[in-house]
Amino acid sequence: MPKTIIVSNRLPVRIEKEGEDYTFKPSEGGLATGLGSIYKSGNNIWIGWPGASFEDETSQKRVTDSLREENMKPVFLSELEVSEYYLGFSNQTLWPAFHYFVQYIKYNEDHWEQYKKVNQKFADVISESIEPGDTVWLHDYQLFLVAGYLREKHPDVTIGFFLHIPFPSYEVFRMIPWRKELLKGVLGADYIAFHTYDDMRHFLSSVHRLVGYSYSRNEIQLESRLVVADSIPMGIDYNKFANNVGTEATKERVRRYKESLGDQKLILSMDRLDYSKGIKKRLKAFELFLDDNPQYHEKVSLLLVVVPSRDKVPHYQELKERVDEFVGHINSKFGRISWTPIHYFYRSYPFDALSAFYSMSDIALVTPLRDGMNLICKEYVASRDKKDGVLILSEMAGSAKELSDALLINPNDIPSMAETIKRAVEMPLEEQHEHIDIMQQSLQKYDIFSWVELFMHNLSTVKKMQKQMATHHLAEKSEKRVLEKYESSDKRLFFLDYDGTLVGFNDDPLACQPDQELLGIIEKLSAIPKNEIIIISGRMADTLGEWLGHLNVTLVAEHGIWTKAYQQDWQMHDEIMNENWKDQAKQLIEFYIDRTPGSFIEEKRNALVWHYRKVEKGLGELRSSELSSHLKHLMQEKDLQVLNGNHVVEVKTNSINKGKIAAKYYHNRKPDFALCIGDDQTDEDMFEQLPEEAVTIKVGNTHSHARYNLENHLFVRDFLKKFS
Repeated sequence: MPKTIIVSNRLPVRIEKEGEDYTFKPSEGGLATGLGSIYKSGNNIWIGWPGASFEDETSQKRVTDSLREENMKPVFLSELEVSEYYLGFSNQTLWPAFHYFVQYIKYNEDHWEQYKKVNQKFADVISESIEPGDTVWLHDYQLFLVAGYLREKHPDVTIGFFLHIPFPSYEVFRMIPWRKELLKGVLGADYIAFHTYDDMRHFLSSVHRLVGYSYSRNEIQLESRLVVADSIPMGIDYNKFANNVGTEATKERVRRYKESLGDQKLILSMDRLDYSKGIKKRLKAFELFLDDNPQYHEKVSLLLVVVPSRDKVPHYQELKERVDEFVGHINSKFGRISWTPIHYFYRSYPFDALSAFYSMSDIALVTPLRDGMNLICKEYVASRDKKDGVLILSEMAGSAKELSDALLINPNDIPSMAETIKRAVEMPLEEQHEHIDIMQQSLQKYDIFSWVELFMHNLSTVKKMQKQMATHHLAEKSEKRVLEKYESSDKRLFFLDYDGTLVGFNDDPLACQPDQELLGIIEKLSAIPKNEIIIISGRMADTLGEWLGHLNVTLVAEHGIWTKAYQQDWQMHDEIMNENWKDQAKQLIEFYIDRTPGSFIEEKRNALVWHYRKVEKGLGELRSSELSSHLKHLMQEKDLQVLNGNHVVEVKTNSINKGKIAAKYYHNRKPDFALCIGDDQTDEDMFEQLPEEAVTIKVGNTHSHARYNLENHLFVRDFLKKFS
């Protein structure tokens, strides 16, 4: 029976050694909770590092046997691998880069080599468990290369990947020397998801500009496979937090803590030790709040909980020292015998204690400088059983997209943050209730279990799309069926693209004139009374008319703008089109022409095309990626389509395309046999919009909505000869 294999850097357990034996305590983290329904059922498993080094085979076997009972499988890492793969490359290269702390990025070739080695080790352990039909769900930045390694060995396996931290903009990501390898590795997955739309957009931009794959909406077309990127923000186990504040264990802690702190408003600041969390700036804002508002001295305190993290990394050690010093500075500056402004704890706490902190705190101050999601703010909101409390939240956290009813702040604006603290302290209960209630409804509806279900559903949908777009070579048996259907029909309709389908590509786009063989094929086809031939092309009307206007066929030029029946004049499509976009797009394209010797612009009625066939190899591909991204950004609200073709970038209106024209002809003619052949992205519109009974053929071996494929235009010609 097919199973699901969950893979993360760490297993969801804590190791405790008792003599010669090891015990594993389950993690209480949100991810472990949400995925528990998957890995704990059937023969599903969770694969990851167990959290400690086990060098000898005896201890490794003991650990493996113990974890097997919990549906887990370990990946054993040496101390060197942990140091250089995890503390090194993962957390001193990827982490600062992805959080925009470029000054902290460390470029170390040895760390990169260990990162590759460990990712391969993870892939090898996964491979030991993979069986046909299995699904692999990879998690986070430590495992960017695993999907690629798995795909090489298991080309048909279903792979999903979720990134739990931000994905940086292209300008930051391209600073990493191994950027292409990282992207190609993660593109081994079928479905790649992020917390926010911005993260997804940055990823798509980097994929296009660094490894040259084009994308439409959120679909990336690789050579032989479709990959989908998406944004699905992670939720929390809402009921777990909402219900725990009412337990006796939590209530007892609240009573005890409040007795120690006294009667005052409490601001909660709780984070893992990390420079991305904005702890120092948060403390400065609290100091400014106390400076500006002496009336709140001895009435408001900050509960600062910092959970130890990566204390072997120099930047984290320095951060810990700075936080210690600043807390001491504030407490010595404002403190009294009866009042401590900041209650500072550098340690982790059990779940009941966290619930108590959430329950007793009047305000939560969550101000990361950059964060993929941040679940603390969601946990705080879920824990407000009386629907009171105020959430101050950084707009740089992914959760700010969902929790818009929080008091959103820029974490770099310290004066504004101080003013927001004052506003939170003074916020009336009625207003608190209104904001908390709205946020609770949102979090309750979309919790961690909904997130897991949505991810798995979307991954399954992508695999179905891939199967639908997996074309089959038009082999002899299939060809025979198509010809039999043709012979038994009375009304036949042929939709034929031109460039790349009937003729091959040439470095000179004007040198693709039809030769005598092609003209002869079309003449024979069109001479059969039952046949109607429609040549539908992106070429300009004048060119198409000059080359093929004498034939008994219908010509469709510029993707449908112009139509010419045999022995008639060209007719413009009757749909009114807005051309206001053209001047702006043309200026942008001309800017790229100036920067790219050998490129030129072709202007059509409904499109602008940038050609780079004569541009130096490498430069053209680079400029095409830049132009395509630039056009998509510029034209995103103008109902335009940006297409990457063979040495061209085309921007055109969505109001009309080949698919709409083909569907219109099919509806009007109602043929009992229809054949459609095309080679590029614009022809996909025809393949999608024609009914299932139409015979659709893609020229080339890429994934397509077409049912069959043929290798090149020469095979197309040989196939068309068989119809006459």
